[in-house]
Amino acid sequence: MSDQNEWVVPCRDLAGRKRKLTVFSSEQQVVVVAPPGETAVLGPLEVGRFRAALRDAVVHLAQHDQDEAGDLV
Repeated sequence: MSDQNEWVVPCRDLAGRKRKLTVFSSEQQVVVVAPPGETAVLGPLEVGRFRAALRDAVVHLAQHDQDEAGDLV
């Protein structure tokens, strides 16, 4: 499994400028960083990428938890 814990999702702001959402896993949490002071506007493809990034971050957390539990045995 990949050790990646950060995913970038392209989006646009309300003015149509290119921006990005960043999703990463940290400790026991999934963190979403939006464009500072902006609103992220997602089209259908970006929504799919955002959903996939959230899913991958949760899977990464679960794998990390499982690895830690294995170390305790």
